[in-house]
Amino acid sequence: MSENKNTPATKISKAQSIEEIADFWDENSLADYWDATEETEFEVRAKRRHRVTLAPEVYEKLEAQAHIEGILPETLINLWIAERLEKVK
Repeated sequence: MSENKNTPATKISKAQSIEEIADFWDENSLADYWDATEETEFEVRAKRRHRVTLAPEVYEKLEAQAHIEGILPETLINLWIAERLEKVK
């Protein structure tokens, strides 16, 4: 964000904080500001994900339960593992 509180952090929204930027884009469309944008490059360092293989019958049960809960199987397994790991602390 901007170092100087008197200087807007962004050219388009004139926002001073992340919250103000979020509010602005919740209420506005990028299509209305497309000509004011400029191309930029940046690097994203995402945390590496690890894969774990499951037996097909285990995955079928997982998938069914995830469907019932309205979430992806990957989300459900991450929640379950996190809960279990909290218990063993």
